[in-house]
Amino acid sequence: MRESSRLSRRAVLGLTAAALPLPAAALPLSAATPAHAASGVTAIGGERLARAGLQAEGATGVPTKLLTARAWLVADGTTGEVLASFNAHQRLAPASTLKMLFADTVLKKFDRTEKYTVKDSDISDVPAGSSLVGIKAGITYTVEQLWQGVFLRSGNDAVHVLAHMNGGIAKTVAEMQARARDLQALDTHVVSPDGFDHPGQLSSAYDLTLFARHGLKDPDFRGYCGTRTANFPAGGKKTFQIQNTDRLLTGAWGLKTYDGLIGVKNGYTSHAGNTFTGAATRDGRTLLVTVMHPATGSNAVYEQTAALLDWGFTHGRTARPVGTLVEPLSEGGATASPAPGHAGGQTAGGTGAPAKGFSAGRLVEGAAGTAVLLAAAGGFLLRRRRQSRAARDAAGTGRPPAPRSAEPDLQEPPAPTDQPGGRHRR
Repeated sequence: MRESSRLSRRAVLGLTAAALPLPAAALPLSAATPAHAASGVTAIGGERLARAGLQAEGATGVPTKLLTARAWLVADGTTGEVLASFNAHQRLAPASTLKMLFADTVLKKFDRTEKYTVKDSDISDVPAGSSLVGIKAGITYTVEQLWQGVFLRSGNDAVHVLAHMNGGIAKTVAEMQARARDLQALDTHVVSPDGFDHPGQLSSAYDLTLFARHGLKDPDFRGYCGTRTANFPAGGKKTFQIQNTDRLLTGAWGLKTYDGLIGVKNGYTSHAGNTFTGAATRDGRTLLVTVMHPATGSNAVYEQTAALLDWGFTHGRTARPVGTLVEPLSEGGATASPAPGHAGGQTAGGTGAPAKGFSAGRLVEGAAGTAVLLAAAGGFLLRRRRQSRAARDAAGTGRPPAPRSAEPDLQEPPAPTDQPGGRHRR
């Protein structure tokens, strides 16, 4: 996979702008290690969700032997009750699951029948290595088609077009951050609207589940995330078919479709790994599951999501809630205050040894915080290059990855047959 060798001037300015206006509580992590949790864990949703490790009560059968994710959460989509969780508030790189927040923020601003002719400037700032739906300057698209590009193909080009229609990337990022605060998703720090890897771009299993639950209340959001295929403009009267990258929805790469699946959104980058929030309905009950950063295996995020959904529809019926998905402040939700981090986790039985995975760290405010962020960014990119070389050596190739295909999708998980260090295929 091609790695960026340096931060562009645009990226440096963007990261600086992102760092300055936010209080220290909003930037609790070192940007160089965004996959590690922080001190100052919030009690949003309940005190138990602020603890590290497994949180479950009154139910057996949690598939812990299968689960390798660094964080996960199971919740009732109707009541908002959290049935079980693991490191619910651990801040991790979200990848394209952050597009759910983008949709929560921008979706209702444009009528789906509205037409827009794309300009070069609308897609000139799409990061290299992005997942793309194939938008071309000079072609006119409907808003509905642009959202299909966002949800089905996780197209960063579609995100950037809609963001420019919304007034630009910076304005959209600011609105997304404000929306996250309204949803009480306080683990989330937005750097870009597309979920692409940027130092300091973070969310949590709890926050991603909030985004999904709120989004699914909107018929358009629900319709887009559940669409399997669509015809996309190619210029003139020509179209090409695009497919949803959610493998539990489509049954791709050897997976079976999950019975009753609604959506919602998957994500992958080389740094974040795999993330996924899925929702399914059975016998009138809707469950939400978020899985973040499972161990290596491109199908693992889907297999572990399916296992947690299965548990929720069976054993989860007897579970006593360990927390709740809070309501947006704008819809009458009560404000929850940050609480000190807890040193240890708790097992399903209510006792247990401290869980590993949480480390202390906090960015300071003002110029010092900006300096830390920018210095960390350089280290982050250096580590990415070293990790890429190490992966190629481990695969026994010692060669650069193969040339990218005509329609690269480096944010899409590699196929199950891919070897470490190989290019990421659809």
